[in-house]
Amino acid sequence: MTRSRVSMQDIATRLGVSVKTVSGALHNPSIRMSDETRHRIRALANELGYVPNLVARGMRQGTLPIVGMVAEGVITQPFATEIVRSFDNVLRLGGLRLIVSNLRGRDDVEAEVAELKRLMPQRIVYASMYHRTVTLPASLTDTIALMVNCREASDAVPALVPAERAAGRMVTAHLLSRGRRRIAFLNLPGLVAASLRESGFRDAHGEAGLQPNETWLRPATAELYSDRAPSLVGSHIADWFAGAGERPDAILCGNDRVALETYNALRRAGLDVPGDVAVASFDNQVEIAARLDPPLTTMALPHREMGRLAGEMLSGQRALPATVEEVPFRLVERASV
Repeated sequence: MTRSRVSMQDIATRLGVSVKTVSGALHNPSIRMSDETRHRIRALANELGYVPNLVARGMRQGTLPIVGMVAEGVITQPFATEIVRSFDNVLRLGGLRLIVSNLRGRDDVEAEVAELKRLMPQRIVYASMYHRTVTLPASLTDTIALMVNCREASDAVPALVPAERAAGRMVTAHLLSRGRRRIAFLNLPGLVAASLRESGFRDAHGEAGLQPNETWLRPATAELYSDRAPSLVGSHIADWFAGAGERPDAILCGNDRVALETYNALRRAGLDVPGDVAVASFDNQVEIAARLDPPLTTMALPHREMGRLAGEMLSGQRALPATVEEVPFRLVERASV
């Protein structure tokens, strides 16, 4: 014989409380009540096998307790998945669940959002695997609640992005504070992050009363940066250290993969890190940075923090930013400087 479905009314009757109180204890952590009452309600719900009817709840409220995410490559990049993991953890604490739609290069953003809306999410966010500017169709600027790790071209949507310029300034100032005055920069051509980090690099030099050597600011690859783009790192290192002229005493790398190539090229040239040349970087891809010899000083991308902030904003714990909010990096000091 099939047991009848347990309702919130059943729980309320057994405990002598209102249905509203039961609903608050089970579905809304922000509703104020004593810990004892909340515990009694949840304990009885578990004992009776109560299962919330999310479909009925969605029909009444017009939404389900879920948040949708249009993810542009985020779930395919090992370190960018921290955004999703942190975001999901915060949503769960607020009684929400995350539904992710993985957007591939040629996918129609409007179609992906339309599919998510069929699931009646409370809100929808757009997240990118790397910091970039996204041009959304005009029809979506009121639908997307928040951009994460990217910004809308007209800034029509609130956004959380890494504080790239401040990170470039901080890591350069760190190198300067260690007595390094001849700093080269192997940057990532064509990326939003690269130009902002270079601005920070120049800021730190200016604040120290120095001018960077323009011939030491070079692209790490021969075309728009990607993992497959032809590398120029080895040729730059050979050029800088082959002759008897002035040499860099530090190299700032656009990311940890470029730093790995830089280590190898310096070793081929018979140079020691950090004895002859200090090396610093961006990203903090732990599988690279912590395993290099010596371990790499780098600026940790704020993926986890952006995910946490986004979760708090979309679960109502924190207000959305008015436009674009920059989230700071963290300097991870290791033995390469």
